[in-house]
Order: sequence, then structure tokens, then C-alpha cells
Amino acid sequence: MKKILFLGECMVELRLSTSNALSQSFAGDVYNSAVYLKRAFPNVHTSFVTAIGSDALSNNMQHTVTLEQIETQMMFVHPDKAPGIYLIETDDEGERSFTYWRNDSAAKKVMDFIGEAEQATLEKADMFMFSGISLAVIEENSRDKFWTVLQSLKDAGVQIVFDPNYRPKLWDSPAKAKEQFDKAFALSDIALPGIEDFEVLYDLNSAEQVIKHCLSLGVSEIIVKNGPQSVFSFVDSKQEEHTIISVDNVVDTTSAGDAFNGAYLGSRLNDINIADSIKLGATAAGTVIQHKGAIIPKQNFNHAMTEKMTELNNKRQDNV
Repeated sequence: MKKILFLGECMVELRLSTSNALSQSFAGDVYNSAVYLKRAFPNVHTSFVTAIGSDALSNNMQHTVTLEQIETQMMFVHPDKAPGIYLIETDDEGERSFTYWRNDSAAKKVMDFIGEAEQATLEKADMFMFSGISLAVIEENSRDKFWTVLQSLKDAGVQIVFDPNYRPKLWDSPAKAKEQFDKAFALSDIALPGIEDFEVLYDLNSAEQVIKHCLSLGVSEIIVKNGPQSVFSFVDSKQEEHTIISVDNVVDTTSAGDAFNGAYLGSRLNDINIADSIKLGATAAGTVIQHKGAIIPKQNFNHAMTEKMTELNNKRQDNV
């Protein structure tokens, strides 16, 4: 059975309703991807790597992760820290804005818990995913250790996956973010960038330019998310554009890209071809944006994914 590790930060999500009532849940970019991967592909061992506190919210967070059947052995408990918190507000078109309280987040300390035994555990995985947010959250004085660990995973044959997911407020400067992102691309086997991130950080505004940049740093599988219009892939020296069926009922765009990443990576771990993996990723994203919140009801998500998987399986059988 294949195994994937997701390193990042899970936060306490607060959502403000139109009546000014607050609801609380848990979310974070790579955590969201882990949830949607596990829901779509229960056969994949899925583990979340982070640091949390010993407070009640941390305990509830760990319980929630367990309910999603995600392994929690690498969720380390920091004695003095607590999870970060964010407030999300969504406009009438489904676009969201965030207010964060994460400067003292336990997740910043995750590398303090990675010793030889933990590294050996990481090296047994088939795939390891992190994001630009994961990287920004790690304390700067711990990043050299992170790069050393990542190199050891790559040397051990673990596929490295990076989604740049650029958030300017998390970085001292764009130059620092680019330096760190390029290190990440240089160690990655799979890149999952969005054009928007490259426009802001690299001043590159086309899929071709994004692919060229990633190729120059040695990435072999590049999937470029071009908003609701299409997805571009570059694999085995072949570039393709995959049209995405747009969704009319957009309620909340939170975690659309995260859901795409989870379904896509789960597909690839199950040896599904690029085109069908992208279709499953797009179905996941299109389903999520029709509901409020980063993590939508399991039944709604699983129903949509089962329908798409059945459709793709039937097409494969017809082509045999």
C-alpha cells in the first residue's frame, strides 16, 4: 500500500456568518489536501506531519484528523505552543479574505521534533508533499535542517511534491521567498503551481513560462493550475492543455487548489494516467467550491468523486 506524507500547518478556522455568528473547524492548505486525498483514495496511507500544542483545541484537532483516517504519529506535541487561528470571510462571489493569528504557532517548531528515528520514518514513504506556506511557517533558523531532511528523502527514493502557494505576508521579502521556492523546485519531482502565484512572485503570466522555469530547476512532472479555465501538464517532454468544465454555483473558493492537489496525487499514487488524474483533481476542486468552508461534508465530496471515478472506469473499459 502506497504512503504519502504531508508537512504543514493545520489551523483553527473561524468562519463569520451573515448573522455575525462564529463557527469553528480546522483547516490548512496541505492538511486540506491530505483530507481530500484520503477521502478519494482510502487505500493510500496518509500521514500529517506538524506540531501542535497540548491545549483543548490541539486535542480536538488531533481527534478530527484521526476521524479523517489520517495517521497522526507525526503530529508532535509542543509543551508551550498552540495552533494558529484564522478568520475567514466570503463575499457574494465566493471569494474569501482572511485574518490570521499565527505568529506563535506550534507548527513553526516542527523541525525541532525531527531526529534520526523520525527521519527514518519519513524515508519509508512513497511521496512527501509540502507547500510555500509550509516552508514559510518553518522558522528561518530551522530551514537548513529542513533542506537536509528533504535531500535525504529524495536520496531514499521518496517523490518530492511542492505547491508554491505564495503568501506575501509570510515572507520578509519576495527575494527571500523566490530563493526558498527555487530550492524547493530544485528538489521536487512534482510541482503543482498556479499561474497566479507566479504572476505575483516571478512576474511570469503564462503556463509556458511557468513550465519553463520549473524545468530549468529540474522538475520532471509539472501541473499548472490556470484557474477555472484549464490545467496544463508537462510530463515526459510532452506539454498538454486540459480543459476544465466550469462550475456555475460557486459558493466558496477556499481550498479548491488543495482539493485538486489531494485528488491528483492520490490518482498518481494509484497509477492513474495524467489526463484522468487531472479530471479527478478538477472534480474535487469543482465540488469543494460549491460548499462553504475548507473541508466540506464527506458525503457530498465522496458522492461526486465516486461518480467521476465510475465514469472514467467505464470509458477505459469501452476503449479496451
